Amino acid sequence: MKSIFEENAYKELLERIDNLNGNSERQWGKMTAGQMAWHCQFPLKLGIENKKAGNGNLFVKLFFKKSMYNDKPWRKSLPTLPALKTQEDKNIIAEKTKLKQLTTEFHACKTRTEWNPHALFGKLTHEQWGQMQYKHLNHHLTQFGV
Repeated sequence: MKSIFEENAYKELLERIDNLNGNSERQWGKMTAGQMAWHCQFPLKLGIENKKAGNGNLFVKLFFKKSMYNDKPWRKSLPTLPALKTQEDKNIIAEKTKLKQLTTEFHACKTRTEWNPHALFGKLTHEQWGQMQYKHLNHHLTQFGV
């Protein structure tokens, strides 16, 4: 499983984000490319900030956690948490810039040794944090064909 902490995977993600544009057609779902780039920022911020957030959600931990860091692709059109959705249009250039910056900031966490529990998934290892971030970005970049 690839990880955002691996140099090659990190560079691949940045290149794919660069290839995203307002004309990138979604293969599934309802988000525009700008909305997707905005959506992908939140999980990165959560990890970078590393705030104490509790022990996670038992249902999510039991039924979804393992899918965050394995090689099996997620199915298309999975539901999105309401807090991570936006109805307003987002500027693709501005959101790509922020997404690339956060991707770089998260990649810089590759030497971090202490991680607080994830708000939904609870305790994750360093490796799981890196794999989860790669998988989420990969899923959405694939959604827009980049």
